Amino acid sequence: MVGSAIHRKLAKEGYTDIVTRSSKELDLRDQVAVQAFFDLEKPDYVFLAAAKVGGIMANNTYRADFLYENLAIQNNVIHQSYKHGVKKLMFLGSSCIYPKLAPQPLKEEYLLTGLLEETNEPYAIAKIAGIKMCEAYRAQYGCNFISVMPTNLYGFNDNYHPENSHVLPALIRRFHEAKINNAAQVTIWGSGSPLREFLFADDLAEACYYLMQHYDEPSLINIGTGEDISIKDLALLIKKVIGYEGALTFDSSKPDGTPRKLMDVSKLHKLGWKHKVELEQGIKLAYEDFLDIRI
Repeated sequence: MVGSAIHRKLAKEGYTDIVTRSSKELDLRDQVAVQAFFDLEKPDYVFLAAAKVGGIMANNTYRADFLYENLAIQNNVIHQSYKHGVKKLMFLGSSCIYPKLAPQPLKEEYLLTGLLEETNEPYAIAKIAGIKMCEAYRAQYGCNFISVMPTNLYGFNDNYHPENSHVLPALIRRFHEAKINNAAQVTIWGSGSPLREFLFADDLAEACYYLMQHYDEPSLINIGTGEDISIKDLALLIKKVIGYEGALTFDSSKPDGTPRKLMDVSKLHKLGWKHKVELEQGIKLAYEDFLDIRI
């Protein structure tokens, strides 16, 4: 989702020498394969958006996979970027790696100031290692490697898997299936009270392109909207967009995850960038894309 959005943005800006590989074409967990890719292509700029990702169930079930695979991906790409003299690399972290009970909104300096959300800990540890790796290669070798911290993302080419998707695409699928099956109700995991922030993936791509040109600091920078919504209100909004008319219930026996996760984006705003796609508009675009995928 993120890689394709960045590709669209670069193509829109007139770039033609864009080097990509799908996960089927290049296994970024394979050190030898990644080295061969860099030997062949010799990229000047790298957007490292690849990662093993998923929602609460996937993160908590495949804990070893999330830790090992993300460490392998970023270790290989960051190290080969250094070895091959890449001019600039951008590493994408995730807002879910901040401490579970960090003050809100989340400022960049809150990283590593408290315990992580338990269900998400292996993924978070891997991503934190990636951020620190960029800082270390900058300090030791002078590499212009930067880290950005996107909030929760959604958009074109999202993952709608019934078990391994994030909350917004999962709700789009659930409400869509309830609508076409005339289901009497849709059940949502948790209490519905946690607050989350959502950014359209093409907005993230705009921000990444902007920061690749205007940001060269060693410290990470948040990318988000600075606005959040409860899971209950998100569900009601998706229900409205899809046109589902049944009931909505919440299963409080399921985990809520972090109580609130809102980014402080004042640093980003001061640099001159702000999101464009508002949530309801973005959900409509994502749902249209979901229907195209289903067809």
